[in-house]
Amino acid sequence: MIIIPARLSSSRLPKKVLAEINKKPIIIWCAQIAAQVDDVCIATDSEEVVTVCEKYGFKAVMTDKNHKSGSDRIKEAADILGLKEDDIVINMQGDEPFLEPEILKKVKDKIEEIKNTSFPMVSCYKEISELQAEDPNLVKVILDKKGNAIYFSRSKIPYNRDKTPHTYFGHIGIYGFTKKSLDTFVTLKGELEHIEKLEQLRVIENGKKITMIKVNTKSFGIDTKDDLLKAREFAKELN
Repeated sequence: MIIIPARLSSSRLPKKVLAEINKKPIIIWCAQIAAQVDDVCIATDSEEVVTVCEKYGFKAVMTDKNHKSGSDRIKEAADILGLKEDDIVINMQGDEPFLEPEILKKVKDKIEEIKNTSFPMVSCYKEISELQAEDPNLVKVILDKKGNAIYFSRSKIPYNRDKTPHTYFGHIGIYGFTKKSLDTFVTLKGELEHIEKLEQLRVIENGKKITMIKVNTKSFGIDTKDDLLKAREFAKELN
């Protein structure tokens, strides 16, 4: 099951999940991509979003307006849907309308592969330029030799003291869980996520692993009006 959290309010771009690209809401772009890989449900705090999703034939459930993170929201949705402990749950962001279906498939396959480990959790990353690594809106990740995340940051990491050639990695905010590991995730506490404003840091701070998959993607998140304008231009190239 792919669950897409879709909170209506957004400080930088109000009602962004309902903003239109080629006369189609962003959340529907995302849902149509997800539907190529698995069953889809939108977890929202807005009757307006529910109405739009149902108009396009997608299931949507109402969740608490007070959730502090997307994962808290999809956990409630998974409970409402009655998912079992070993069911796969993929958290796809509701503001990435150009994410390739094959990336979702890779996440689904990897979480299936490791679902019997103590805490199965999967996410993705891609290579980025040094200039992109300077952008605090683009989250960076560094990995251990087994491909697990060591740390995520809005800062440029690692700090390249001697200016030696180095490849930087950007995090892609898609997560794979089992229902059981999702239930565990939302109970974890930590200070780092509040400093960086990155919820995945609670996993690392509590000594657990996030398995990372390297992917190639042209996708990008929509956080600002400029991003929305960029997305509308990008969509023209797809036609």
